[in-house]
Amino acid sequence: MNKACYTIRAIKPFVSLKSLISIYSSYFRSLMMYGIIFWGNSPISREIFKIRKRAIRIITNKSRRDSCKHLFKQLQILTLPSQYIFSVLVFVTENGNLFVQNKDIHSLNTRNSLDLHLLSTNLSVVQRGMLYSGCNAFNNLPAHIKRNSENPGILKKYLRNT
Repeated sequence: MNKACYTIRAIKPFVSLKSLISIYSSYFRSLMMYGIIFWGNSPISREIFKIRKRAIRIITNKSRRDSCKHLFKQLQILTLPSQYIFSVLVFVTENGNLFVQNKDIHSLNTRNSLDLHLLSTNLSVVQRGMLYSGCNAFNNLPAHIKRNSENPGILKKYLRNT
Protein backbone atom coordinates (compact mmCIF):
# COMPACT_ATOMS: atom_id res chain seq x y z
CA MET A 1 0.00 0.00 0.00
CA ASN A 2 2.98 2.27 0.48
CA LYS A 3 3.76 1.64 -3.18
CA ALA A 4 0.24 2.78 -4.04
CA CYS A 5 0.83 6.02 -2.10
CA TYR A 6 4.09 6.54 -3.96
CA THR A 7 2.35 5.95 -7.29
CA ILE A 8 -0.34 8.49 -6.47
CA ARG A 9 2.28 11.03 -5.38
CA ALA A 10 4.37 10.45 -8.53
CA ILE A 11 1.55 10.94 -11.03
CA LYS A 12 -0.28 13.70 -9.15
CA PRO A 13 1.30 16.62 -11.08
CA PHE A 14 0.21 15.13 -14.40
CA VAL A 15 -3.43 14.17 -13.83
CA SER A 16 -6.65 15.76 -12.55
CA LEU A 17 -8.32 15.20 -9.18
CA LYS A 18 -10.96 12.96 -10.76
CA SER A 19 -8.23 10.79 -12.28
CA LEU A 20 -6.41 10.58 -8.94
CA ILE A 21 -9.58 9.38 -7.22
CA SER A 22 -10.08 6.82 -9.97
CA ILE A 23 -6.49 5.59 -9.57
CA TYR A 24 -6.96 5.47 -5.81
CA SER A 25 -10.13 3.40 -6.21
CA SER A 26 -8.62 0.98 -8.67
CA TYR A 27 -5.19 0.49 -7.13
CA PHE A 28 -5.21 1.33 -3.43
CA ARG A 29 -8.78 0.34 -2.61
CA SER A 30 -8.49 -3.00 -4.41
CA LEU A 31 -5.44 -3.87 -2.30
CA MET A 32 -7.23 -2.82 0.88
CA MET A 33 -10.45 -4.69 0.12
CA TYR A 34 -8.72 -8.02 -0.46
CA GLY A 35 -9.80 -10.10 2.52
CA ILE A 36 -10.90 -7.13 4.64
CA ILE A 37 -13.53 -9.23 6.40
CA PHE A 38 -10.75 -11.41 7.81
CA TRP A 39 -8.10 -8.85 8.77
CA GLY A 40 -10.23 -5.70 9.23
CA ASN A 41 -10.59 -6.20 12.97
CA SER A 42 -6.92 -7.04 13.59
CA PRO A 43 -4.25 -4.72 15.02
CA ILE A 44 -2.62 -4.31 11.59
CA SER A 45 -5.68 -2.41 10.39
CA ARG A 46 -4.48 0.66 12.33
CA GLU A 47 -1.37 0.85 10.13
CA ILE A 48 -3.43 0.45 6.99
CA PHE A 49 -5.74 3.23 8.16
CA LYS A 50 -2.73 5.54 8.56
CA ILE A 51 -1.47 4.71 5.07
CA ARG A 52 -4.94 5.32 3.70
CA LYS A 53 -5.13 8.73 5.36
CA ARG A 54 -1.74 9.57 3.85
CA ALA A 55 -3.07 8.70 0.39
CA ILE A 56 -6.14 10.90 0.92
CA ARG A 57 -3.91 13.78 2.05
CA ILE A 58 -1.73 13.36 -1.04
CA ILE A 59 -4.77 13.47 -3.31
CA THR A 60 -6.22 16.58 -1.66
CA ASN A 61 -2.94 18.50 -1.06
CA LYS A 62 -3.34 18.58 2.71
CA SER A 63 -0.58 18.54 5.30
CA ARG A 64 0.12 15.80 7.83
CA ARG A 65 -1.57 17.74 10.61
CA ASP A 66 -4.88 18.29 8.83
CA SER A 67 -7.83 16.14 9.80
CA CYS A 68 -9.03 13.61 7.23
CA LYS A 69 -12.55 13.15 8.54
CA HIS A 70 -14.09 15.79 6.29
CA LEU A 71 -11.88 14.68 3.37
CA PHE A 72 -13.37 11.19 3.44
CA LYS A 73 -16.84 12.74 3.34
CA GLN A 74 -15.90 15.20 0.62
CA LEU A 75 -14.46 12.47 -1.62
CA GLN A 76 -17.31 10.07 -0.69
CA ILE A 77 -14.88 7.40 0.50
CA LEU A 78 -15.65 5.16 3.46
CA THR A 79 -13.17 5.05 6.31
CA LEU A 80 -11.53 1.70 7.06
CA PRO A 81 -13.78 0.83 10.04
CA SER A 82 -16.86 1.78 8.01
CA GLN A 83 -15.65 -0.26 5.05
CA TYR A 84 -15.02 -3.25 7.34
CA ILE A 85 -18.52 -3.06 8.83
CA PHE A 86 -20.04 -2.65 5.37
CA SER A 87 -18.14 -5.67 4.01
CA VAL A 88 -19.04 -7.84 7.00
CA LEU A 89 -22.73 -6.93 6.74
CA VAL A 90 -22.75 -7.73 3.03
CA PHE A 91 -21.09 -11.08 3.80
CA VAL A 92 -23.71 -11.86 6.45
CA THR A 93 -26.62 -11.07 4.14
CA GLU A 94 -25.15 -12.93 1.18
CA ASN A 95 -24.39 -16.00 3.32
CA GLY A 96 -27.48 -16.09 5.50
CA ASN A 97 -27.46 -19.89 5.49
CA LEU A 98 -24.36 -19.85 7.74
CA PHE A 99 -26.19 -18.00 10.51
CA VAL A 100 -29.09 -18.91 12.79
CA GLN A 101 -31.72 -16.38 13.76
CA ASN A 102 -33.28 -16.32 17.21
CA LYS A 103 -36.69 -17.17 15.74
CA ASP A 104 -35.24 -20.48 14.52
CA ILE A 105 -34.17 -21.46 18.05
CA HIS A 106 -37.51 -20.78 19.75
CA SER A 107 -40.97 -20.16 18.43
CA LEU A 108 -41.78 -17.16 20.63
CA ASN A 109 -42.32 -13.87 18.83
CA THR A 110 -39.93 -11.60 20.71
CA ARG A 111 -38.50 -8.23 19.75
CA ASN A 112 -35.12 -9.88 19.10
CA SER A 113 -36.48 -12.68 16.93
CA LEU A 114 -34.87 -11.21 13.80
CA ASP A 115 -31.44 -10.99 15.46
CA LEU A 116 -28.76 -13.52 14.67
CA HIS A 117 -28.00 -15.96 17.45
CA LEU A 118 -24.66 -15.27 19.14
CA LEU A 119 -22.82 -18.17 20.67
CA SER A 120 -21.76 -17.40 24.22
CA THR A 121 -18.00 -17.22 24.42
CA ASN A 122 -15.42 -15.48 26.54
CA LEU A 123 -12.55 -15.86 24.11
CA SER A 124 -11.59 -12.53 22.62
CA VAL A 125 -10.18 -14.31 19.56
CA VAL A 126 -13.66 -15.59 18.75
CA GLN A 127 -15.32 -12.27 19.58
CA ARG A 128 -12.99 -10.40 17.22
CA GLY A 129 -13.63 -12.95 14.49
CA MET A 130 -15.58 -12.24 11.36
CA LEU A 131 -18.61 -14.42 12.15
CA TYR A 132 -19.11 -13.04 15.66
CA SER A 133 -18.55 -9.40 14.70
CA GLY A 134 -20.81 -9.89 11.67
CA CYS A 135 -23.60 -11.10 13.94
CA ASN A 136 -23.06 -8.12 16.25
CA ALA A 137 -23.14 -5.65 13.37
CA PHE A 138 -26.27 -7.25 11.91
CA ASN A 139 -28.03 -7.24 15.29
CA ASN A 140 -27.45 -3.47 15.58
CA LEU A 141 -29.30 -2.75 12.33
CA PRO A 142 -32.84 -1.32 12.44
CA ALA A 143 -35.66 -3.87 12.35
CA HIS A 144 -36.96 -2.83 8.91
CA ILE A 145 -33.56 -3.65 7.40
CA LYS A 146 -33.37 -7.01 9.18
CA ARG A 147 -36.76 -7.96 7.74
CA ASN A 148 -35.43 -7.41 4.22
CA SER A 149 -32.08 -9.05 4.87
CA GLU A 150 -32.60 -11.77 2.26
CA ASN A 151 -31.86 -9.20 -0.43
CA PRO A 152 -28.27 -7.87 -0.20
CA GLY A 153 -29.13 -5.10 -2.67
CA ILE A 154 -31.51 -3.45 -0.21
CA LEU A 155 -28.87 -3.55 2.52
CA LYS A 156 -26.20 -2.04 0.26
CA LYS A 157 -28.55 0.75 -0.82
CA TYR A 158 -29.55 1.53 2.77
CA LEU A 159 -25.97 1.54 4.09
CA ARG A 160 -24.66 3.72 1.27
CA ASN A 161 -27.39 6.30 1.87
CA THR A 162 -26.74 6.60 5.62
